Amino acid sequence: MNIKILGSGCANCRKLEALAKEVVSELGVEAQVEEVKDFKAIMSYGIMTTPGLVIDGMVKSAGRIPSKAEITSWITTALSGR
Repeated sequence: MNIKILGSGCANCRKLEALAKEVVSELGVEAQVEEVKDFKAIMSYGIMTTPGLVIDGMVKSAGRIPSKAEITSWITTALSGR
């Protein structure tokens, strides 16, 4: 599983990254969590506000910090679709 945090590295981006890593750890999922700071790359996902969360190539959230429950749901849904 590949999880991308889209943003400049601001406090909200770091908080979203920490939440994503926490959920991955709690679920015992093998996932690569990476930061994407390049604005061209961020815009290629069609989002205009950060932070953004992308799971396996699908934009799940933009412009806000989703709840831990939302992130958990998105990751488990992505896993069940494999």
